[in-house]
Amino acid sequence: MLDALAVSGGVLITPMSTPATNPGAFQPLPPLTGRRIRAAVVGAGAIGRGSHFPALARLAEAGETEVVAAVDIDATAVESFCAEAGIPHAYTDLEQMLREQRPDLVTICTPPTLHRAQTVAALRAGAWVWCEKPPVPTLADFDAVEDEEGKDGGPYASIVFQHRFGSGTRHVRRLLAEQAMGRPLVAHCQTTWYRDTAYYAVPWRGRWATEGGGPAMGHGIHQMDLLLDLLGPWSEVKAMAGRLVHDVETEDVSTALVRFANGAMATVVNSVLSPDEVSRIRIDCERATVELTHLYGHSNDNWRITPAPDVSGDEAAAWQNFGPDVPSSHLEQLRELVVSMRAGERPRSSGTDGRTSLELITALYKSAFTDTTVRAGEIGPGDPYYTALHGGAPGWAPVAREEVSA
Repeated sequence: MLDALAVSGGVLITPMSTPATNPGAFQPLPPLTGRRIRAAVVGAGAIGRGSHFPALARLAEAGETEVVAAVDIDATAVESFCAEAGIPHAYTDLEQMLREQRPDLVTICTPPTLHRAQTVAALRAGAWVWCEKPPVPTLADFDAVEDEEGKDGGPYASIVFQHRFGSGTRHVRRLLAEQAMGRPLVAHCQTTWYRDTAYYAVPWRGRWATEGGGPAMGHGIHQMDLLLDLLGPWSEVKAMAGRLVHDVETEDVSTALVRFANGAMATVVNSVLSPDEVSRIRIDCERATVELTHLYGHSNDNWRITPAPDVSGDEAAAWQNFGPDVPSSHLEQLRELVVSMRAGERPRSSGTDGRTSLELITALYKSAFTDTTVRAGEIGPGDPYYTALHGGAPGWAPVAREEVSA
């Protein structure tokens, strides 16, 4: 269940109301063929203004979408956002917006503790959902959201994992799937960023209840999700976590060893203690090494393929031909989501496909806090880590509930 309080941008807020549990309160939306997709943005902060709305606006130029409303608990913020962006309707109540505007798509740009309630509200109103990462705080929350999705043709809820999209990822995914470079054997996944004490001075950061987790959950999830997208299902994980610098509830660094179903083995490092910041994935296959080095987004130039000495020049050149450069972005993921909506098909990074990185992160925490190897599929109802990423572990679970002050 959601906490009574959540925080956005350092301002105390309360979760928005949700519609009645009876989906019949909302009438079915008209078919999506032959018209623009009506979209609404929930959350008028930086991610909504800087990433979601620009992607929607680009597709509006192509006649695919129109942004009909924005919602935020802060009336001044949402009214300013709508005025600047030319959005016709500003709301502070999600239920009212869903009832009056009946959007086809709701993009959620709020803190993780609000994602479950807001996603469920939109799904029950018949709207598809595109929700920022991390998806929800726990596997229990994710499964509750999935229970609300349509069973045939949607609506579905998709998670923003934009690093999966773009020409570089598409090219490498195909090479790996076809085993053009041989079997993948060894991998490294690195999210080593830097966050100072001022970052954690914001009261809601570093707390399980309001941030959802430490760097494994809030920072490294993108690279871990991309690694899983490239290599396929994982089978087991053994991890460590620590608080080496910051006075927080969550960890500030973690490391893990991950075995994949295809036999490949990987190391995973997530840190907010690293002045030389980098996001990196390296996969050593039988006949080549493929590496991605970037920070917050990548293009073709960020990928490098190094062939083994016995690979012919023509074959190596074919591997390194990424085609026209399409950088990873919210826009590229949204393009694909719109296609799925119009086809009535489950989009990528939703359902089982969207759950996989959250399950790995949950298992990473359980392994680190219990000093055990955790296997895929092991964490379900009845397991304490299913409903809380700290699992109630001594030294990691919050000692006592505290009110968050501005």
